[in-house]
Amino acid sequence: MSYSVIWEYFVPETNRPAFETAYGGAGPWVDLFAEAEGFLGTWLLRDKEQKGRYLSHDRWESRAAYDAFKRGFAERYEALDHELDGLSTRENYIGAYDEVTG
Repeated sequence: MSYSVIWEYFVPETNRPAFETAYGGAGPWVDLFAEAEGFLGTWLLRDKEQKGRYLSHDRWESRAAYDAFKRGFAERYEALDHELDGLSTRENYIGAYDEVTG
């Protein structure tokens, strides 16, 4: 069973290319996450109905893997978050989810 963390972002038109590069599958967030054990991937979703709205979906093997990442990479996480601050006008934590299998 995997563990997912989902965020919502609102991005002005002028920042969208830079945002998509930074938060997409080949950006610095994924580079940082990929250094941690248990990271499975990130998907950046662009809303087709509301311009400038995005969801990011970070997938981990387990909550324990995600929690270990947050502890072990806290300083670098905060530094990157600060570096990319301002690309979006609003950022909302949607939640954390366990994969349902069945």
